[in-house]
Amino acid sequence: MQVVVFTHSLTSCWNHGNAHFLRGVLRELQALGHAVRAYEPEGSWSRENLIQDGGDEGLAAFTDHYPELTARLYPPDAPDFDAMLDGADLVLVHEWNPPELVAAIGARRSAGGQFLALFHDTHHRAVSDPEAIRHFDLSGYDGVLAFGATLARIYEHWGWGGRVFVWHEAADLRRFQPPAEPVDRQGGVWIGNWGDGERSAELEEFLLRPMHEAELPLDIYGVRYPDEAKQTLLRHHAQLRGWLPNPKAPDVFARHLATVHVPRRFYVTLLPGIPTIRVFEALACGIPLLSAPWDDAEGLFTPGEDFLVARDGAEMTRLLRDVANDPDLRSALAAHGLATIRARHSCAHRAVELLAIAAHLGTPA
Repeated sequence: MQVVVFTHSLTSCWNHGNAHFLRGVLRELQALGHAVRAYEPEGSWSRENLIQDGGDEGLAAFTDHYPELTARLYPPDAPDFDAMLDGADLVLVHEWNPPELVAAIGARRSAGGQFLALFHDTHHRAVSDPEAIRHFDLSGYDGVLAFGATLARIYEHWGWGGRVFVWHEAADLRRFQPPAEPVDRQGGVWIGNWGDGERSAELEEFLLRPMHEAELPLDIYGVRYPDEAKQTLLRHHAQLRGWLPNPKAPDVFARHLATVHVPRRFYVTLLPGIPTIRVFEALACGIPLLSAPWDDAEGLFTPGEDFLVARDGAEMTRLLRDVANDPDLRSALAAHGLATIRARHSCAHRAVELLAIAAHLGTPA
């Protein structure tokens, strides 16, 4: 089968977590014998920021670690859809694409295109900015892939019924795995972007203050940290290390004792049950994980065994001290979380799920 993907960027993971997941899924589809093609627009903001922040090293992070994959650049003002869709059996269009592209591909499917078209949503805009999503013309699409059940129910409410499928993100186990040999681990680490202030208070309560109070040095990797955020980090003695190419995250996890999951507010209140991809990746790397309050509404994990959950900042401080001082607890958390990922949350699992969805929808007549 020929799988064609339209993404904001495959080459750049700068503030673009969907690239992590797509890279892994496409490699697994290739391993199953399917052909894949990925298209991204020239001059995408993620790629341009990656080049500005990381230069040649930023681009090399993709080419060096994913030699099997190629992202084909197209001019966003004049895409050749006939060429890009030629021979396609299954087409995935991510929601970070412009509405014009989404509509154009749907129109070609409606006009007799011999491919299945799926819209892939991995964001909170359906609740934070629903008109932006409803602005997309999805009338020509065969189905929607939603990265959580609560998001899928929104599409069901919009009339998609049996044509919306839950397709969670997952870890690329070809890249994300524990270190082959034991490594000296020190302090805590957090890999993530500050964002638009939608979890500033939570980051201070569940990450910065507890790490400081537990007397654990904290390294932070990420982008979009305004001056106010940098001052907050300094106040809690956390070290901002800047942008980290995602393929290097396993090496960073391996050097630290623990990491923390601080979900964005939308994934606590309006879209419960949807973890960030960092949860999958951290557990796949065998690092003990602690989480701010988060409802695993879909039963993806076993809280308390895969990771520890703190109800408030004081409890997070206590749990961090426990993890830092108890090697048996660290080993148990790492082993249980890793086993859960390997059992059901790898990109290999998601590739098989995608093929099952395509088979369920059937081949276009």
